Order: sequence, then C-alpha cells, then structure tokens
Amino acid sequence: MDDRMKRALARWPDVPALYGWLSLDRRGRWCIQGELITRPQIIDTIGRNYLADERGAWYFQNGPQRGYVTLAYAPLVLRVADDGTLHTHTDRPVRQPTAAFIDENGALLLRTEHGPALLDEHEADWLLAHLAPEHGTLDEAALEDALTRPDGAPSGLTLRLDDSALPVERLDRAAAPARLGFVRDPRPEDA
Repeated sequence: MDDRMKRALARWPDVPALYGWLSLDRRGRWCIQGELITRPQIIDTIGRNYLADERGAWYFQNGPQRGYVTLAYAPLVLRVADDGTLHTHTDRPVRQPTAAFIDENGALLLRTEHGPALLDEHEADWLLAHLAPEHGTLDEAALEDALTRPDGAPSGLTLRLDDSALPVERLDRAAAPARLGFVRDPRPEDA
C-alpha cells in the first residue's frame, strides 16, 4: 500500500467501505459501474493499492476508504510478459506458483505468492505449450479427458514451468472461491 494511503487511513480511520462500484473482469481490466477504466495513472494506483482482507475479499484502498472489488473470476489475472514469464495484472512477477488447477471450461488457475490467479484466456498458446499429460502428448482427447474429470480429481495433466512441474487438479469454477480462499462478490453483511 502506498504511504499516501497509509497516512489517509491514520487520519480518517472510520470511513465506510464501498461495495458494488469497482469490478475486475476476466482479462484483468478494472471497471467502475461496468465502465472500463482506461487511464494508466488510475490503473497503476489501483494496482499498487489492491489487497485482500481476512475474508479473502479483495479491495482497492482509496485513501481512507476501501472499495471492494467484484470479481468476474479470480482476484488476479496472469499475463505472459515478453520474456515468457508470468505477471499479474497488477504487474507483479509470479516466481513460483504452488498449485495449478483447471476448470470445466479449460481455464487455468494458479495459487501464487500474490494470491489466486487466473491465466488470461488470450494466453492460450502459452498454456498449451506448458501443459503435458502424464503419458503421451497433449492432444484434444487428453484435454477433453482432463476437463470432464470431477471437481477435486487429478486432471492427468502437468503444468511445466522453468524450475518445476505442478500437477494440475480439476476445479469447478463454482468451487474455486472456497478452495482458494477468495470472495467473488463481497457484500457488507458478510464483513
């Protein structure tokens, strides 16, 4: 969190939180009441001051006020940098994910040092280059088999990274918040 935000919190500690205004889409883009935010300065400020509370509800600390974020899928969205490494939509490098999951539609989620993250769907080439079945080569049949397995089951796939390989678990989209510890649609009554 920025020092400016910390000073504002100290000065005005009891400002009520804001819900339902700010959202994050599946591509890692911020929206205010459904309108895409495009100003780089605002996007950078939100990214530097984007945190999670003890419930796993993610928010933007805007001075003394928390603006809770409605998530289209996960709290972080991963993109592939020019050098082939993964970075969050808030521009934090992902050095060592600890778990990998694939949902029923083929979306990849990672547990990272920054929190739960969804791979941007536009990074399909990276995903296909890094997924491998336990036996043989990745083809349509192996992928279909992985996607039809039940929630919580091994997918039969491995995510190969530079230094490691992670087994990929099947995880239904609906089960992701509870399993990975985040809140998709924070509400004041849940606080």
